[in-house]
Amino acid sequence: MSSVTFEKATRVFTGQDRPAVNQLDLHVEDGEFLVLVGPSGCGKSTSLRMLAGLEEVDEGRLLIGEQDVTDLPPKARDIAMVFQNYALYPHMTVAENMGFALKIAGTNKSDISKRVAEAAAMLDITEYLERKPKALSGGQRQRVAMGRAIVRSPRVFLMDEPLSNLDAKLRVQTRTQIAQLQRRLGTTTVYVTHDQVEAMTMGDRVAVLKDGVLQQCAAPREMYDRPANLFVAGFLGSPSMNLMELPVVDGGVRFGDSVVPVGRDALADADAKTVTLGVRPENLVVSSTGLQVEVDVVEELGADAYVYGRADVDGTEQTIVARADWRKPPAKGETIHLAPEDPSGLHVFATESGRRLS
Repeated sequence: MSSVTFEKATRVFTGQDRPAVNQLDLHVEDGEFLVLVGPSGCGKSTSLRMLAGLEEVDEGRLLIGEQDVTDLPPKARDIAMVFQNYALYPHMTVAENMGFALKIAGTNKSDISKRVAEAAAMLDITEYLERKPKALSGGQRQRVAMGRAIVRSPRVFLMDEPLSNLDAKLRVQTRTQIAQLQRRLGTTTVYVTHDQVEAMTMGDRVAVLKDGVLQQCAAPREMYDRPANLFVAGFLGSPSMNLMELPVVDGGVRFGDSVVPVGRDALADADAKTVTLGVRPENLVVSSTGLQVEVDVVEELGADAYVYGRADVDGTEQTIVARADWRKPPAKGETIHLAPEDPSGLHVFATESGRRLS
């Protein structure tokens, strides 16, 4: 097991105006589960492929432990990769697929059999060892791909959206299994996903990328509570944070027919007539004053209910999402007022630069 370090790693594809990955500085501790997340085209898979040796590094360098692996071929890096499409050999049995890399490396048969059996027991796929991949479900194939990585006992696991081909229910179940397995093995893992729920629930830390640039890297709770900028604030959280450009007034910002108190330091730092206020849906409650919202849709999810409505935010119509009391949510078409329940849970950003002010 080893740590992983990106030192100003950059990748520029031929014919592209901007780097796919731009000056990435990131350190993954030994045994840590780090998730790279972001929208399509943000550079997360390219970063992973650079670490795997499948993409060149145009600037900077990559280290696994203390070893500089920037120019090493993939087979010399002692990593194991789990792909989105599983990449299993259709003509081989599960056991043969799992032990293939060991066979190529010249490991003796008895040792291969022992390691395959141990990994299969760990993943609960022992009964499938003599089957071919075509006889397995998507979730079972995904576990075989995991088993193939485990038997190699690599220094680092790399996982490129391994759950994206599974249905929603199986994806939730399998992501829990992967997280538990990683804790048990203690192997350094870099995991790529576009699904922010996966990122928040699986990672020890989450790194958010946009246009090849690292926006923030922190523990999931820290990132949720203190997003570094507008992009991270809007990207993490389901439903997304409400982001509203509001005028600065004495004592805070104008929020409908009320004033929401915001710290003087944040407003002084803004040096502008407006700021962007971020409010999580769970921090908005029905009130006698505040922002007037016309309810369009009520999503009733059992123990939760979410209200989606329209509001006039400083002259602009905007969709607002709030969590409501699931026992008596507002009715569609009803007009309500919403106000922040906890002013300390508000997020203030500079509208132009997007940087966090509070």
